[in-house]
Amino acid sequence: MLNFLWVIMMAGGILYASFHGTMGEVTEAFIDSSTEAVNLCIFMLGVIGVWNGMMEIAVKSGLMEKIALVMYPFIHWLFPDIPRGHRANEYIAANMAANILGLGWAATPAGLKAMRELKTLEEERRGERAEEGRASDMMCAFLVLNISSLQLIPINMIAYRSQYGSVEPAAIVLPSICATAISTLAGILFIKGMEIMRKRRRSRR
Repeated sequence: MLNFLWVIMMAGGILYASFHGTMGEVTEAFIDSSTEAVNLCIFMLGVIGVWNGMMEIAVKSGLMEKIALVMYPFIHWLFPDIPRGHRANEYIAANMAANILGLGWAATPAGLKAMRELKTLEEERRGERAEEGRASDMMCAFLVLNISSLQLIPINMIAYRSQYGSVEPAAIVLPSICATAISTLAGILFIKGMEIMRKRRRSRR
């Protein structure tokens, strides 16, 4: 769907320019944007490499396992069906830590691994009753938490603002903390609300 929208917008712009005699400006904008995109990718490559490398070191050194133990009470409160010591706890902790630091690229691999572990856990629990291609309650809850994640240091936005010449690239920090704190609170309330509703439905059966 998104690809379709991009095609419509680009085609619309080209058609508009062809009827108004501004194809030269459109061509120049395409070239400038392409050059700018490559420069931005090169600039962000260093940032991504450093922070992804640090996250990988944290995982390999066992630091993320210790962080998972510290965060376990909170993780267990959100995901009470995940057993203590399960690998899903470590991956969820890594995902949450990366998101809090604003490292979406580092959070994605941990999030995918967490989803895989949650899927395996659901299959082990439900056995033959597990529905193929259907997300479990824990997977949906993790997705909500991941999307609404709190960010204390929005490194992505700071890097983008720095690249484009912002006088104060870090000025986005406080608004980002406020906005993501509200979204995270809303996500947690939604998760716990759905959990209460599920328990009530089960008790009525």
